[in-house]
Amino acid sequence: MCYSAQVQESYDEYCKQFGADIDIETFSHLYGMKLYDNRIKTPPGMDAAFAADTRTEMQRIRDAIQQHRAQQVSKLGQEIVEQRERLAKAELCLQTKPTKKATDDKRIATNKIERALEKLADLQRTDIKSGDSRMYPGYYVPVLIMEDGKKIVRPMRYQCRVAGSPENFDTRFPGTYNARLDNLDGFWRKQFGYTHGVAIVTAFYEYVVGADGAKLVLEFKPHTGHNLYVACLWSHWTAPGKDDLYSFAFITDNPPAEVLAAGHDRCIIPLKRENVDAWLDPDPNDLDSLYDILEDRERPYYEHRLAP
Repeated sequence: MCYSAQVQESYDEYCKQFGADIDIETFSHLYGMKLYDNRIKTPPGMDAAFAADTRTEMQRIRDAIQQHRAQQVSKLGQEIVEQRERLAKAELCLQTKPTKKATDDKRIATNKIERALEKLADLQRTDIKSGDSRMYPGYYVPVLIMEDGKKIVRPMRYQCRVAGSPENFDTRFPGTYNARLDNLDGFWRKQFGYTHGVAIVTAFYEYVVGADGAKLVLEFKPHTGHNLYVACLWSHWTAPGKDDLYSFAFITDNPPAEVLAAGHDRCIIPLKRENVDAWLDPDPNDLDSLYDILEDRERPYYEHRLAP
């Protein structure tokens, strides 16, 4: 399973490399939804890319990002005020009549103040860090697709909810951010051969078990430093009275030897650049050709280290 990845959050990279158009309307809708739905997550790197884009057509997105940031700053500021009041009361109580409640309140308030200050500083910084491009299941990131014969960059959630399924599909099948190669014509038969995508990835992360039995997170990167064009399946979910949901899954297979030796048994499938167009425009009556594309993949050597 690929539980996390470092994505290319710059939508312009997709446009330059593949001649794609940006689905500005869907990006605008997504950022508008963030103002009232705190379940929607986007990588800070993608937010920064849009915030820095001065083109007129991006104004709605920039405004929504600024409003969301102001909301978060206000919310964190209020929490800091409330927790400082809680801390002051607890310290006063401990000076006069120590109780377990006061001790717990002091500890909890101190921790919450520290976390809120860290989040506040993170919102207000202007420098870009490598972790700003990291996504997790549930995050929305750019995905390259083909629609009506045109390449489009559209934001999609990293955890695929299959069209036609009930809304609780996400909790019933929490692992649908990855699609196993050996199950494409089974569980994923309505997407494989129909709705294909590509996400540009620079690194991916996996849980492994260390020699002492402790869980570790490793970062895997191609030794060349080149981007990976990762094969995806996606779906467009709709339901009466609900917002449309575009979501996707990485396709995974058995890992190369160096990933297996590092302790993980799955790996994403990076496509060769020359196969991207054929992958994006699949023929459901010729699945063998699609399997051939997945087999004729890039096979870089993956270096690994403990995740920063």
